[in-house]
Amino acid sequence: MTKEVQMSIKMESELRDQFMAVAAGRHRPAAQIIRDLMRLYIADSEVPNMLTAETLRKSDRGEEVFYATNATDLFKQLDI
Repeated sequence: MTKEVQMSIKMESELRDQFMAVAAGRHRPAAQIIRDLMRLYIADSEVPNMLTAETLRKSDRGEEVFYATNATDLFKQLDI
């Protein structure tokens, strides 16, 4: 079982008011949104993150690897 703790942060009153209004408009508790944002921040901070790790594995397997003579050639191969 996870122990819950309280946390306090300082912020501008306008930021808090805007955040609380958006949370209320979406019928979600502000604390849940903060927890979700914290989890996303942690996941994005992993080195390498999951997307980077998967991209490296694919590259090692020779998947989704593009060889181009220049940037124009690469963009053409990627359809961008």
